[in-house]
Amino acid sequence: MHPPTPPGNDAQPTASVSARRRLVLGSAAACALPWRWAQAQQPEPARGPLTPRALAFPRDHGTHNDTRTEWWYLTGYAQDAQGRSFGFQVTFFRSRVDGTQGLTSRLAAKQLVFAHAAITDVTGQRLWHSDRIARWNGEPPATTGRGVYALETDTHVALGDWFIQRRSDGGYTTRVSDEALRIAIDATPTQAILLQGEQGFSRKGPDPAQSSFYVSQPQLDVRGTLGFQGQTFAVTKGKAWLDHEWSEALLHPEAVGWDWIGMNLFDGHCVTAFQLRRKDGSKVWAGGSFRAAGSAQNPTDIYRFRPGEVEWVAQRHWTSPRTRARYPVEWMIRTPADFYTVKAVINPQELDSRASTGTVYWEGLSDLFDSNGKHVGRGYLEMTGYAQRLVL
Repeated sequence: MHPPTPPGNDAQPTASVSARRRLVLGSAAACALPWRWAQAQQPEPARGPLTPRALAFPRDHGTHNDTRTEWWYLTGYAQDAQGRSFGFQVTFFRSRVDGTQGLTSRLAAKQLVFAHAAITDVTGQRLWHSDRIARWNGEPPATTGRGVYALETDTHVALGDWFIQRRSDGGYTTRVSDEALRIAIDATPTQAILLQGEQGFSRKGPDPAQSSFYVSQPQLDVRGTLGFQGQTFAVTKGKAWLDHEWSEALLHPEAVGWDWIGMNLFDGHCVTAFQLRRKDGSKVWAGGSFRAAGSAQNPTDIYRFRPGEVEWVAQRHWTSPRTRARYPVEWMIRTPADFYTVKAVINPQELDSRASTGTVYWEGLSDLFDSNGKHVGRGYLEMTGYAQRLVL
């Protein structure tokens, strides 16, 4: 990997692995992420845990540089006019570098910014992926459209010519392009945002300090283009899911990773479920939500799953030939909304990002079935901590 670029407002992203990106036969990229390099440099300063507060938009769609970790995560499924199916994922991460927060120089690297992008080609049974990493001084740019930055006023995160931006209509535009893949997606809302947990404050463990602010935007209509290997496909229909989450301390000390789904149901419902796991697979904490289509315009009219109401039971496993990690690629998930079955659309959707964010995880396009076996939705399944303990 090339060395990081010098920190600064107009620093260009490190080419990193994308300069020699290889095709991985199955691996959906995405979000989960440790940033161990950043946090290992200096001891953590004393900071208090997050506490519940009323979220204010569009400000809270923007970056929260005072928190340790944050990500904006767009995943979806798409078809072209010939019916060829794809999954896509674009995620931007921000990680605070604790040891530089007291520095006043504009050259101080106070934040690290990462991006992961991936396309799952269902027909070809392959995944194309790329990533970037750069240092950032944490200050807004003199002009947008260049450099490395994340705005506080609304969602607009950029790593050079890669970016995700929230539009005035509440939709999202993202552009990612290099020699490995090309993603140009416009995602338009059909429903209101969804405030996960209690008014957007989401518990992630038995200790209240293990919490995050968590905002979702499900059921986004998508149009645009996807490209790889010299081919370009026009997206004529599809749905996407946007998550924005920020936290100071997320993982319980016994947790080695988590499992998560965000599913757009074909009838307009949407379901989120997650669990944090110990090394032996037992549950540390669980949660999620269900929003009915009839409540689609109300950000808080959801059924919130309590920890005891969610159970994940693995049904089938796949072993990565690259890392030998063994992932459950089919789950039965019991929730108050239904007993769902989640099945990976293709098995090999593991991302090895040890050269950039330092972790290995599985994230991929998956189908959702209800308790009667009916195919009711599609979305993304994320699994971390199977190849190695996840460190946030």
